[in-house]
Amino acid sequence: MELVSCKYVVEQINGDYAMLRRLENPDSELKQVARALLPEEIMEGTMLLYEFLQYSVIAGKEVE
Repeated sequence: MELVSCKYVVEQINGDYAMLRRLENPDSELKQVARALLPEEIMEGTMLLYEFLQYSVIAGKEVE
């Protein structure tokens, strides 16, 4: 089984959904994720790590 690990930045929050951009491929389409699946403390600019089928915060508003 291959370990899937991806880094994302929260680009936009729309109600119950957040739009995430993959850091490894910034030109890719945004990924829409239900906020219920994300850490409660996210805000636009938060960096996330997706690993083991869950998201965790790896940094705050540090992406320019």
